[in-house]
Amino acid sequence: MPSAFSPEEINQFFTKLHHEFPGNFTELNYTNPYTLLVAVVLSAQSTDKGVNKATASLFQSASSPQQMLDLGQEAVRQAIKTISFYNTKSKHIIQLSQILQNKFQGQVPSCRKDLESLPGVGRKTANVILNMVYHELTIAVDTHIFRVANRTGLAPGKTPLLVEQNLLEVVPSEFLKDAHHMLLMHGRYICKARRPLCASCPVRQECTYTDKAVMF
Repeated sequence: MPSAFSPEEINQFFTKLHHEFPGNFTELNYTNPYTLLVAVVLSAQSTDKGVNKATASLFQSASSPQQMLDLGQEAVRQAIKTISFYNTKSKHIIQLSQILQNKFQGQVPSCRKDLESLPGVGRKTANVILNMVYHELTIAVDTHIFRVANRTGLAPGKTPLLVEQNLLEVVPSEFLKDAHHMLLMHGRYICKARRPLCASCPVRQECTYTDKAVMF
């Protein structure tokens, strides 16, 4: 489905978002590519705030695959038990750490295929790593970005993959590196799921959301 925006409107949309949310960063706390990978895996169906609380002590003890393996699954499970699906996630963390240690010399791979071969790592997580660690022009479509792309009319699609493909087609090249961060933050803090803050939205003029008038 094509964008509801003209090229000029798309450029204005991202110019305004860039002014509102400059830079490219995550609200997840991490110290290196490995801890970023672990944090993103843990963030599935969990809040960044909750993940940061769980990893505060975990990353002090283990900031590399070998250190995580030395810590052991039970210690990992206890450290992250405040977040959702901690049993499964603790298994994934140990399993992916073992693979990284055995197959990739303890390093986080830069290849999408290799990343997605790791337990608990899907396309969204791989895109985050490729973008933030290896500076590839990828967009990780989570629930916030999926909502923003469809609600605004920027890059509508029925699946996250379609939204990702549509965004990569319409986002101006100068904004591609930071597009994931800008759209995520916009969805998290302004274009919220239940009650979007349309009155204070920097892109309300470009947005095609039909119910935004009632929000003023």
